[in-house]
Formats: sequence, C-alpha cells, structure tokens
Amino acid sequence: MTENKEQGTGELRVTKKRVLLLSEGFGAGHTQAAYALSSSLRRLSSDVQTKVLELGSFLNPHVAPLIINAYKRTITKQPKLVALMYRKQYKKPINRFATLALHRLFYTHTRSIVRQLKPDIIVCTHPIPSAVIARLKRLGVDVPLCTVITDYDVHGTWISPEVDRYLVSTTEVQLKLINRGVTKNKIQVTGIPVHPNFWEHPSREEIRLKFELKDMPTVLVMDGGWGLMTDEIVNEYLAQWQQKVQLIYVLGNNDKARAHMEQNPLYQKPNIHIMGFTREIDKLMEVADVLVTKPGGMTCSEGLAKGIPMLFHNPLPGQEEENCLYFTEQGLGEPITSLEVVEKWMNRLLSEYETIVETRERHLKEIEKFHPMQSAKSIIEMVETRKVPF
Repeated sequence: MTENKEQGTGELRVTKKRVLLLSEGFGAGHTQAAYALSSSLRRLSSDVQTKVLELGSFLNPHVAPLIINAYKRTITKQPKLVALMYRKQYKKPINRFATLALHRLFYTHTRSIVRQLKPDIIVCTHPIPSAVIARLKRLGVDVPLCTVITDYDVHGTWISPEVDRYLVSTTEVQLKLINRGVTKNKIQVTGIPVHPNFWEHPSREEIRLKFELKDMPTVLVMDGGWGLMTDEIVNEYLAQWQQKVQLIYVLGNNDKARAHMEQNPLYQKPNIHIMGFTREIDKLMEVADVLVTKPGGMTCSEGLAKGIPMLFHNPLPGQEEENCLYFTEQGLGEPITSLEVVEKWMNRLLSEYETIVETRERHLKEIEKFHPMQSAKSIIEMVETRKVPF
C-alpha cells in the first residue's frame, strides 16, 4: 500500500495500487480470464484498483469488430488453414516487424493510455497486447509486465524477453517455456484464473428452483461464448435421451442457432432447456453431472474448478486440440470421436450415477492447488516489490 503525505497537512492519503488488465476479443476466454483476475484481486485486497480493456476494441471500436468477425469466419470455414498457420508459427514469437505493424495499425495510443492510467503493473491475458507492451518496454516505458497464458499449451507468440513473469496452467507449460529459453524464476504455475464463483458450491436445490430444473441426471451443453459448436449431430443425439436425462443447451451469443433449436420440435420437451448467453455458468455447472463443450482453455478450467467430467466436441485446431489432449490424459475429459462415446456416458449417467458423483468429489479434493487466488497473489506480490517511475 502506498502512503503519500498531503502537502501542508500532515495527513496520509492512501493511493490504491493500479492493475491494468489487457485482453483481446479473439475468443471469449481471454477476456473472461482478465475479469476473473480482476475479481480475485479486488477480493484479495481492498487496496487494489483494476481496469480491464480489450485493447484493440478500445482503441479502434470500428475496425476491431471487422477483424474479429473475419477471424471467426476463418476458424469455422477454413480450420485446416488455421491449423497450418498455428503449427508453422508454433515456436516463433511475434517478430519485431509484425509488432511494429500492429502498433502502428492499432496500438499507436497505447503509450498514452499507459501514461494516463499510471498502472503499477500491466497484466496481459492475450499474446498481442503482451507483445505491444513488450515493445513499449523496449522503448523505455518502465512498468512490470505479467503475462497469463490462458491455455494448456504455449504458442511462441506468448513469449517476449520483456515479460517479467508468466503465470501458467501446469508444470508441463512451465517446462515448455523453459525449453524455449525463458528462465525458471520468471514462471509461476498458478492454474488458469477463473472467477471465484466457480470455486463456491451453492445449494443445488436453490439453483434448480431458479432455473426450473428437475433433480435428475443432467447434461450441460456449451457452445462457447461465440456459439461455434455448429455441428448438430451431437445436439440431436443428446436430445433423444430427454426422457431420462435433463439437457441444458447454452448457445452463447449465437442467436440464430438458439432460434433454430427453439423452433425445432425435437427440442420442445419438458426436460430440455435452451439458453443464450448467461453469466451464471458456474451455477449450471454446479447442478450438471456431465459437461459437453468445446475445449477452450477457460471453459476447461471452469470445469476443472467444478470437478465436472467433460466431453470435448469438435476442438478448433491449435490450442483447443492441445487442451483436449491434456484433459484427456489427466482423466478429466474425453473427446467425442463418435456417437458411441456419447452413448457410453449417457448409459453411465443412468446406471453408474453414484460412481460419477464419487469421482467428481475426489477430483474436487485433488484440484485445490489450482485455486484462483494463486494468480492474484502472484500479481499483488509483483506490485508490492516493484516501483514504477513515471
């Protein structure tokens, strides 16, 4: 905590520590991680002030949505191209020419934002703002930079010499960073930060009452914040189990898909619930017994915090494939390679329900080391031990 003496008074004025959290809108998970960190930091200390920005969208509100929409179309229409680009650049950081181009196109005012907000630390949950702040540091801006890698793998674009600390999901990611030349003392294994609500366990009865759900085996199907799980085969197959299994479909911001499902007689059943974007996924995960989802780093981490078994549908090339592999190897999820996998889990829900519940309780005891305050504590420790001259 910083204390300043008011001139001519002898009174002490407490100045809150400022934490600037930067993300980008390429997928919902990066920004969710930033807001989760913001919440954890403020819960941990009343002497911390936070601000979250999607940097490109903030600086260029007209251009950024066009680029993000183009990115959406590319990953849905040309996934093989995305996979090729991901693997080709896998071990390469963002080069200085690309960083300079990004800076001139989108981030020319970043320096003035930093000087205006005077953060005690900048935390980045996306590689592009991390690279931009790294460039500013090379140009003389003196501010600690903490980069939070929001997947269970590490692409080269996350890595910059100017990053003062990396917060990573697992020891495996830590080792990958070390193998690429990052010194071990710059890396802390904290788990991916999720909102503290995911670590709480409210009354299931109250949740069921709020959402008008029944007390029966329940499957939560999430299409991600962008609603990109467009393959209807799994959704339709799941709906066929509606007499014995309760189904909650959360379609994110995909209003078109939601309207289509609501008009389809297949989904117009008492045990099927269709929802759009919601900020109460933590409650829905609490009452669900199985989660069907795309393996985004943030969703997987939220599922991990809830101990819920996960079935991974149609991972996008790159990070999602690596996330899927990690959670499968850890015994916390399984890819949907065929409808037989879904059938197996539906039968397990009906015939081995107690075993699924017991396994979930065991997982909850094992994942305490991933508590969200780990990341927040690391950031506060950086703030308290570093001074930033302006």
